[in-house]
Amino acid sequence: MPAMIVDLGISKTELGFLGSVLYVTYGASKFLSGIMGDRSNPRYFMSIGLILTGIFNILFGLSSSIFFFALFWGLNGWFQGWGWPPIAKLLTHWYSQSERGRWWGVWNTSHNLGGALIPIVVAATAQFFGWRMAMYIPGFLCIGMGFFLMNRLRDTPQSLGLPPIEDFRNDHVVSPQQEVNQEKNSSAYELLMEYVIKNPYIWVLSITYFFIYMVRTAINDWGLLYFVEYKGVPQLVASSFIFAFEMGGFFGSLAAGWISDTLFKGLRIPANALFSLGAALACALMVFFPSELYVFYTIFMFLSGFFIFGPQMLIGVACAELSHKKASGSSTGFAGTFAYLGAATASLVSGRLTEIYGWEIFFPALALFSLVSFAFLTPFWNIKANPKLALVELQENSEIENSSQKS
Repeated sequence: MPAMIVDLGISKTELGFLGSVLYVTYGASKFLSGIMGDRSNPRYFMSIGLILTGIFNILFGLSSSIFFFALFWGLNGWFQGWGWPPIAKLLTHWYSQSERGRWWGVWNTSHNLGGALIPIVVAATAQFFGWRMAMYIPGFLCIGMGFFLMNRLRDTPQSLGLPPIEDFRNDHVVSPQQEVNQEKNSSAYELLMEYVIKNPYIWVLSITYFFIYMVRTAINDWGLLYFVEYKGVPQLVASSFIFAFEMGGFFGSLAAGWISDTLFKGLRIPANALFSLGAALACALMVFFPSELYVFYTIFMFLSGFFIFGPQMLIGVACAELSHKKASGSSTGFAGTFAYLGAATASLVSGRLTEIYGWEIFFPALALFSLVSFAFLTPFWNIKANPKLALVELQENSEIENSSQKS
């Protein structure tokens, strides 16, 4: 961004507009691509999306006008949205519920590794070779990785002649026959309506996601400015606080998956709720320390990342498990749309609140948003299985038992 300002004279307002374009197109894409992804082979859907993302990254670097920047950045966001639903589908089919949280957590660390590494790569490239080359290199990496995924990915274990993962690990939440019957008796539209649109649990998780992403995005986008302007921290030191936030997220993703699998025996809501509460406490404690105590800011930024990236990851797991395996992409994409509405809202709300009330309100407001997430989640503490499938199975078992008694 600094190099583009110097080279092209682009204003910060125009750069902010481009950032909003990406959030909007990416968020819209997650739901629509989720619907398409549930009907597609993730091997091709994900890899083609990544290849097209790389192409539009390169075309952005070849452009010089705001119109084409907005067009190619919007298309970049749209095809980036093709990544998440296939991943949700793959993780749902290749890992059973008793282990899925841990593996989902391992995958989720990619957010933090990418977030920590790419600024260094891009900044160094832009400094020596210009901002356009800094767009080309990630673009070519995306294209190369897209072809690699197309060669290596497989959609389900059955496509390789293996049994379903629930059979292999003997880890069925509902009976396998029940899920097969329900799948046969439902069209794609019915699965979408019954297991996503009319599913109250997906709505609760989606609203929670909105507030979680408000906190995450506000810290990512505004945290450095908060420490530099309000606390008077040198920019390099303030950057280390954001790095601590990302590293906290790395370990928080791993911990949240392990805790939900082991301590809560596959229950996702308790871990989501407790991590949301932890994020509220970490954000609230941020305001009580003098600006020169850098070590405390490092610790609390680490804890903020640790706790906020727990639900950032686990809400997606809960959406997939409280939906249907054939609607996992739609359910996670639906919730993801709410998440990026929260991300888009975060910048507007953060900017407006700090203009009216000053920086003093920044972290207390984030603590409040985290508490709202906690409040939404706690009533559903013991929900584990897809409620509709479980109810139908209960009815079928009752009918079988009545039939046996009559016999």
